[in-house]
Order: sequence, then structure tokens, then C-alpha cells
Amino acid sequence: MKTKTLGELAEHVGGKVVGDPNIVITAAATLEDARGGEISFLANPKYRKHLKSTKASAVVVKQVSASNSALLVVDDPYYAFTQIVILMYGHRRHKPMGLNANASIASTANIGEKTDVHEFAVIADHVQVGRRCVIYPGVYIGEGSVIGDDCILYPNVVVYDGCQIGNRVIMHANATIGEDGFGFATHKGTHHKIPHIGQVVVEDDVEIGASAAIERGTFSNTVIGEGTKIGDSVVVGHGTVIGPHCLFVPQVGIAGSTTIGSHCVAAGQVGISGHIKIGNRVTMGAQSGVISNLADDSVVFGTPAFNFADAKRALLALRTLPELQKKIAVLEAKLSKKETKT
Repeated sequence: MKTKTLGELAEHVGGKVVGDPNIVITAAATLEDARGGEISFLANPKYRKHLKSTKASAVVVKQVSASNSALLVVDDPYYAFTQIVILMYGHRRHKPMGLNANASIASTANIGEKTDVHEFAVIADHVQVGRRCVIYPGVYIGEGSVIGDDCILYPNVVVYDGCQIGNRVIMHANATIGEDGFGFATHKGTHHKIPHIGQVVVEDDVEIGASAAIERGTFSNTVIGEGTKIGDSVVVGHGTVIGPHCLFVPQVGIAGSTTIGSHCVAAGQVGISGHIKIGNRVTMGAQSGVISNLADDSVVFGTPAFNFADAKRALLALRTLPELQKKIAVLEAKLSKKETKT
């Protein structure tokens, strides 16, 4: 970890110091946990109350506020703090080791320079792996697949045959790319497997979480757009096309042949039906069930998912149902008595 002055950090992120720029910063922490010599950040206004109580020596903020700490003022505190953490700590380092003798690498495979292949990894025939990649133990890369430059495949990642993986792609442990889709033709009560002859194309700068599964297309390719981030245990169905720079939080499920635009966000446990089209910049709240097309810039919630503001009002109304039932029962009783008297 590197030690920096607050002034050096401000120069690194293009910010302005309010306070002493010579404060030495030795670590990064949250507002509640930070101590002297550490830097924190404020991105969510609901944590503003901690600005006065934090023991951090400095806080990255968007605007000047009352605080006992020095302030580093920037346009985007969360992004700036990320850059500070990267500067001070760096990303995970991978020990160089070359091609381990206990790895199984086909003679027809082509491995780029400075790529490390750990023991018990299996690289099949006609595979191409780019430069400066890290292939951890237990990884399997199927025949004819292509892996770009600077990729990291963590332990037990499986890439089926014929998949196309771009540059700077990260796949976490036990992720599976290119498995057959869940496609069966039911005839006279028996489910017959449909061959999946499409591929999976993962574009540059994608990150795929642990135990995620990306199915290959039945006929057309499944595509994960540039810069998209997929969380743990996410399933992407066969033939789905996802645009660039989307975020899919863990346990999202996307059925087959769905088209999703750019910069979309699906919160935890969202379920998306197949054969629908979701526009650009769409936000889907946690546990939403999306069963129909969504226009650009939609914000939805609920099952079935609908406009977030309406869904919020409906949820609040749902909470009052028991009390409303009691009131209705009382009114019915009064009406019954009145009708009896008349």
C-alpha cells in the first residue's frame, strides 16, 4: 500500500482541498470506521450526518459541508474515491508462473506471451489465449474458443467450445460460459433436447461473477456487451443480447431470446421473461418480474413490474389492507343492522 499526502491525492483525482493538503493519508475506510490518517468519502446524502462525527483525517465530498475533517471536493466522490483506493492499494496481484507443467495444454492451442496457466487447467485443441492472461487451476477452455488479452479466469471457470471472449474480461470462480440453453421440444409427454448451435460472445471489459451461467444460443449467438458487469449466480438465457455497460446484480435470471439495451440496471433477484425487448437506461427494482417490453429510461418495480412510483404507492396501500378490512367489516355490520331495522 502506498502512502500519499492529501494534496497528492487531490492532484490525482483533479479535486480541491479544503484544509491542510500536507495531511498524510495511510489508508481508506468508511465514514464510521475511519481513524486518523485515513480517508473516506460521502456519496449518499443520507450519510451526511457522519461528516461531523467521523474520525477520518479527510473525506472526499461533492460540496463543502461542516466537518472536523479536511475535505477533498470533486464532482463525483464515489468515482474519485475508487481512483484513490486503486492508487493506494492497487488491484489483486497475480504471481507470474508461466505455463505450469501440470496444466493440460493441447498442442494445437496458441498461448500468448506473458500468459500464466496454473496447474490442472485444461486448454483444448485450437484454443487461442491472448497475452498477459491468468488462467487459474481447474479452468477448462473448450475447443476452438478464443480468449483476448489481459483476461483473468479464476479457479474452475468453464468456457465451452467455440466461445469468443474479448479483452480484459474477468470471470470469477465457477462461472460457466457457453453451456447449452434450457431448450426442449415436448412431444407426447417426453422432453427432447434441442441442439444449441449458436455461440457466446463476451465483449471487452466484461466482468462475470462467481457461479454465473451464460447459455449459448440455439441458433443465434448470446452476446454480452462491452463493459457490462454480471453478478454472482446470474443466469443469462440462450440467444439473449445484452448491450454495453449494463449492471446485473446477483441472482438475476434472464430467459432466452431477450434483447436488453445499454446502461440498464437489474437489481437482486430480478426475473426477466424471454422474447421481450428492454430499452436503454432501464432500471428494474429488486425481485421485479419483467414480463413485457420496456421503453427507454423506464424505472419499474414489482411482479409484474410496472412504473416505480405507482408500484411504491401500491405497496404502501397493501400494508394498510388489514386495517382497511377491519374498517370494511365494521361498516358492513352497521349497514346490516340498518337494513334489518328498515
